[in-house]
Amino acid sequence: MRQKWLSTLAEIGRRGRTWLEARFWRLAAIDPERWLTALGTREGKTFAGIGLVALLLGIADYITLPPPLPSYRQVVADWHPSEAWLYDRHGRLLDSARVDFAARRLGWTPLTKVSPVTREVLVAAEDHRFYSHSGVDWLALAGASRDRVAGQRSRGASTLSMQVAGFLARGIATPGARGWLDKVRQMRAAWALERGWHKDEILEAYLNLAGFRGEAQGIGAAALGLFGKTPDALARDDALLLAALLPEPQASVASVARRACALAHRNDCARLTGEAASMLGPTRSLQLDPGLAPHLSARLLTKPGLRITTTLDYDIQKLAIVALRRQLQGLGGSRARDGAAVVIDNASGDVLAYVGGIGGNSTAASVDGANAYRQAGSTLKPFLYAEAIEKGYLTPASILDDSPVQLDTGSGLYVPQNYDRGFKGPVSARSALAGSLNVPAVRTLLLVGVDPFRDRLWDSGYRGLVEDGDYYGFSLALGSAEVTLLEQANAYRSLANAGRWAPLRLTVADPHGAPRAITTPQAAWLVGDMLADPNARAATFGLDSALRLPFWAAVKTGTSKAMRDNWCIGFNDRYTVAVWVGNLEGDPMRAVSGTSGAAPVWRDLMLALGAERHPQPPPRPPGIEERAVTFADHIEQPRREYFLTGTAMSRIAFAPSESRRPRITNPVSGSVYAIDPDIPPDRQRLAVTVTGGAVAHRLMLDKRDIGAADAVPQVLAAPGQHRLRLLDVGGHVVDQVMFTVR
Repeated sequence: MRQKWLSTLAEIGRRGRTWLEARFWRLAAIDPERWLTALGTREGKTFAGIGLVALLLGIADYITLPPPLPSYRQVVADWHPSEAWLYDRHGRLLDSARVDFAARRLGWTPLTKVSPVTREVLVAAEDHRFYSHSGVDWLALAGASRDRVAGQRSRGASTLSMQVAGFLARGIATPGARGWLDKVRQMRAAWALERGWHKDEILEAYLNLAGFRGEAQGIGAAALGLFGKTPDALARDDALLLAALLPEPQASVASVARRACALAHRNDCARLTGEAASMLGPTRSLQLDPGLAPHLSARLLTKPGLRITTTLDYDIQKLAIVALRRQLQGLGGSRARDGAAVVIDNASGDVLAYVGGIGGNSTAASVDGANAYRQAGSTLKPFLYAEAIEKGYLTPASILDDSPVQLDTGSGLYVPQNYDRGFKGPVSARSALAGSLNVPAVRTLLLVGVDPFRDRLWDSGYRGLVEDGDYYGFSLALGSAEVTLLEQANAYRSLANAGRWAPLRLTVADPHGAPRAITTPQAAWLVGDMLADPNARAATFGLDSALRLPFWAAVKTGTSKAMRDNWCIGFNDRYTVAVWVGNLEGDPMRAVSGTSGAAPVWRDLMLALGAERHPQPPPRPPGIEERAVTFADHIEQPRREYFLTGTAMSRIAFAPSESRRPRITNPVSGSVYAIDPDIPPDRQRLAVTVTGGAVAHRLMLDKRDIGAADAVPQVLAAPGQHRLRLLDVGGHVVDQVMFTVR
């Protein structure tokens, strides 16, 4: 009735104003003197009084007219959360990211997703006659007026409808405004809202639009940020504390607890005080946000409200995080601070785990270690050997010479060294690859060619190799190029997939790219078999290293220059796992080797992924034959070996020295020797050794002939830089080295 009466009064005002204008201005237009005379009559005074009232009512109607209000559907449709969400392949939440920083809003929360006790407590605290009034609570308004007249602190009289109208209508003062004009406009807006909305819709809008604490807007953000719960899991005490925040969102712990206690009508409020302190404490965080993929979230979540379903698996992602965290904690921040891990499904190319880092001791926690370019180290060698085998230059049983070598380059001599600074002499290609020997890899690169190898790496997905082969030189065999962990994982996946490469998928919306052949199935299978051979890697890593698993798995480690990066990448019949450990700021690691850095994480993941199944070796493709082989001079133990059809051999021998090109093997070019003053000079001679057919060859130290090359002469060199040359019978230089004595 009150609402109808006020609406009728406003309508009278509008009509009276219209009638007055029509009546008196028409008289004035006909005869102004007559119009003025008419005002002096009784009838004129009546008309003037009515007109004045109508004019005042019209003015009041105009200045208290609220702006148009949107519909409930429009409000829900226009809702834009400040967050974006990342889900795993099964719809489980992995992570979220704040994208809009104006306010903290989650998705719109339907009333049915708010616990009943929360609805009851908030309605009782804010507007307990909400379901019985039509927008304005006249009893509450009268009580507030009485308190103000009595000089007491007045109670709030704004209903939920008035507050929602204030949230929605531009130009209306925000809830809590004290001016009478603001209140009247809110009242009129509330009546308009009640005419178009249902009560539950108004309550739902209030719960989503209200500010609870700081930047948290809405029941979803408040429940998650303050209690680590979803709105449907809020208990009565939680609801009491939220209701206590509404009058003063920035209130202290004591004030919130006092208000909550008053709402609960309790005598003993110690529990509420403790809960208020916990709710507002600095350690409170968004507990329901798992935070399992922050780096991928930063990469994919670019717009507010995005809900992206990834190819990741929640359980595998957690496995990778736990394994990486355990290893980095064991190493300690003084040895290595950062790490990353990736798990890929071989068949589909789906990325099942993507860990760009775990924080911890990291000084660059925001950097995505899984997508950062780092030096590859020895991890590129499998693709070099695959290319050499594919082209027929090598077989797994071919003998390579692991001895000092020096190569002329545009910038000087290139002298590769093995990881342990030692040399093993003649070794098979199988042992050289599995044992990650550097010098045999460089010799293999001489067979393949730097440019063809660079092109092969580009085809294998290494998009950081943007220069030609001359830029990288012979060091490309040892991984001087920069690659990402994701590129590494997919390149190794191509070996698991018979030499066929296809792009990875990070989201379920990504297309399945058509695979393309990178190498032959035979070469890919042979390289995989070499990488899975524990006996072949025993000389370097031992028989019981972190690389050995109770089932078939091919694996390769790598360490970059100055110990800045440590890699371990491998695959079985279903998964490819790639791990990187290092320091993202580029400083070297301390006391971290190929098997003590990334390999333990790789092992833990492989064991966990293969716990319920026993991975089997890949089937041998056509075009490969098996044969028993023996090695001359017991270079290696007899074994069963695999060959491309038509290239098999039963006995493998190292080429005799007389058939090899003669060269100086000691001293190694670039060596620096120091003279000890406490040792007699004639006891500090340097032995010169030459390999190959060096009969009738002579050695020249600087300009002095020091004897026959096959006599192993010992020289005493003075301090300074020296040139040692090997000359044939015609006096031509066959080989030369440079060394320094200090």
